[in-house]
Amino acid sequence: MKDFRTVLIQGARHMDIELDQWQVEMFDAYMRLLKEWNLKLNLTSITEENEIVVKHFLDSMTCAATGFISDGQRAIDVGTGAGFPAIPIKILYPGLKMVLLDSLNKRVDFLRTLISCLGLEGVEAYHGRAEELAREEGYREAFDLCLSRAVAHLSILSEYCIPFINRDGKFLAMKGPSFEEELQEARNAIEILGGKVYDTREFVLPGTEIKHYIVIITKASNTPSKYPRKAGKPAKNPIK
Repeated sequence: MKDFRTVLIQGARHMDIELDQWQVEMFDAYMRLLKEWNLKLNLTSITEENEIVVKHFLDSMTCAATGFISDGQRAIDVGTGAGFPAIPIKILYPGLKMVLLDSLNKRVDFLRTLISCLGLEGVEAYHGRAEELAREEGYREAFDLCLSRAVAHLSILSEYCIPFINRDGKFLAMKGPSFEEELQEARNAIEILGGKVYDTREFVLPGTEIKHYIVIITKASNTPSKYPRKAGKPAKNPIK
């Protein structure tokens, strides 16, 4: 079996991403801390090292492979969980300003410890809900980029995420095989929220036959002030 560092380096190279020694060390430290905290806090059901590399680290890197991420941007990861895709992207782009948003305080504690241990700068782990944070000055329509992975149906997720991005900003929604059905059902919601479907990309995770997709949404107009609705409303009553 290949060492997880080899899987990481070769998998990244498969996506035309060359990792330097510092980046490999950062992923190594991330792996160790994730496994340590996972013993007391259920951060991930994936525990085998090579699987963590492929299904978490490399999967997160597919966002970079879209070509829409660069140093100096301001980005937010909505429902980041154990830091995916935000932390792998931050390791690839140290100059990216990143906000990690999660509604569970224990996960945010892990993220703050992780950020400190990795010595990452320009990263904020925020405990809260998207419906509330997206209404705050300095966060609403203040980001060049919003990322989210498998948090909710795209119509719901769009209401969480589109209000965060500025005009011409991008929302990268990471999705599984049912993305086409979700996208058709979400098109009206996306438009109402000021978004426009720009493109979709297919990725096969290196060394597997697993296909993941990224729906790329751009901001065409400002989000109406009534959105996002109060906490819990988007999930209970998605925009049709």
